[in-house]
Amino acid sequence: MKKNTVVIGAGPAGLTAAYELCKHGVKSTVLEQGDRVGGISRTETYKGYRFDIGGHRFFTKIGEVTDLWYEVLGDEFIKVPRLSRIYYDGKFFDYPLSMKNTLSNLGPINSVAIGLSYLKARFKARFMPGPEAENLEDWVTERFGERLYRTFFKTYTEKVWGIPCDKIQAEWAAQRIKGMSLKKAVIDAIVGSSDAKTLIKEFDYPIHGPGMMWERFQEKVQDAGSEVHLQTRVTRVDHHNGQIQKITAQTGDETFELTGDDFVSTMPVTALVRCMNPAPPEPVIKAAKSLKYRDFLIVSIIVDQKDLFPDNWIYIHSPEFKVGRIQNFKNWSPAMVPDSSKTCLGMEYFCSEGDPVWEMSDEDLVKLASKEIRGLGLMNAETTVEDGTVIRQRKAYPVYDGEYRQHLQVLREYLSQFSNLQTVGRNGMHRYNNQDHSMLTGLLAAKNIMGESHDLWEVNTERSYHEDFTKEQWADLKKKQDNVKREPLAV
Repeated sequence: MKKNTVVIGAGPAGLTAAYELCKHGVKSTVLEQGDRVGGISRTETYKGYRFDIGGHRFFTKIGEVTDLWYEVLGDEFIKVPRLSRIYYDGKFFDYPLSMKNTLSNLGPINSVAIGLSYLKARFKARFMPGPEAENLEDWVTERFGERLYRTFFKTYTEKVWGIPCDKIQAEWAAQRIKGMSLKKAVIDAIVGSSDAKTLIKEFDYPIHGPGMMWERFQEKVQDAGSEVHLQTRVTRVDHHNGQIQKITAQTGDETFELTGDDFVSTMPVTALVRCMNPAPPEPVIKAAKSLKYRDFLIVSIIVDQKDLFPDNWIYIHSPEFKVGRIQNFKNWSPAMVPDSSKTCLGMEYFCSEGDPVWEMSDEDLVKLASKEIRGLGLMNAETTVEDGTVIRQRKAYPVYDGEYRQHLQVLREYLSQFSNLQTVGRNGMHRYNNQDHSMLTGLLAAKNIMGESHDLWEVNTERSYHEDFTKEQWADLKKKQDNVKREPLAV
């Protein structure tokens, strides 16, 4: 099939689309604004230390995605034991919560109060149901009780998003919380549920971080004759009569144009709309300007101590600390840290471009991270933070505020008129997808180009991705991972 596809973005969705097309003889030109592939699933390096832009576990219930992971990376995965905790109100809670630890930290009075609040909420939901919840606060409270909501949901969620929980759409809660481990862990520990479900206890991880996966995708796509252009920014998208005609892109001082039969875009949908030529109608431009994002930065600090704590990551719920989550990359893979006598931590700060944390100098951010890791009791005063670096990530999370749905619908309707354009991935769809669902949108977009018909907007609504498994499901998944057929792309 003599087709050519232009793919904007070399993250999980874009590279998956390009790889799948290569398997069917369709060449692609992939344009990536960053200096490396992977998007927010990339692995950064600093003086030989490797770190994620947030931790990226490799587990999924999507068989097609599992096949791709093993097909591309093969035996370069390692099995990583899962261990994490929640820091709240001066105490560390096991995650998943254990009965003994939870009762000890909360005390019997608070534990009983949370249990009674939960039972009250469930009674009310069953016998006195009200209108459907429209915001996260009401959604969580109705299902788990007010006390549980305020203890384990409110502070961390507001730290992540920077807005009150009653301003976040219930749709986000339904997508990210329903069936997730936090609910199950809390209810098991406090109410004593006897359900047979369990959280995954280990996960796959590329030995040199998630970016290794996308670098392998890049190699295979290029070996098959497609091109991947880094540090290349799309500046204009020309269209006519419901068809994308060409794309103008810029690499350094060089500007060039690309034509294609089909176009797959993972760039922020708001930016894509602003690049359209002719420009969209004013209501579409207004909708694009109204969608919001949450930015993110990670302070990677190198600590002169072999072992600090055993967790892969720790959630910091307490509002007196600015840090939201802490990654211990040595506990993801020892190969991430070149000096085994050191530890590399990723101190993650959820912020918005222009706010005080975002605008802090790198030097001050390293000082802040050093102060907070000590304040949390995870590093003593005698231990030295030898070095550190800062990575800022714009548009890391699409915000589900009270108006986002109507604005997104305007953009969807406008973009649907272009028969040879598909938007995929987290930012391409303004949807909080994990990397497995981003990959699935890219895979299905490629299949659509090959003549199939898939509604990409059904991804992450009809297929479960959560890590809450029955024992039987977990055994089946493990068997699948151990026996998956590995049929690499022939080049």
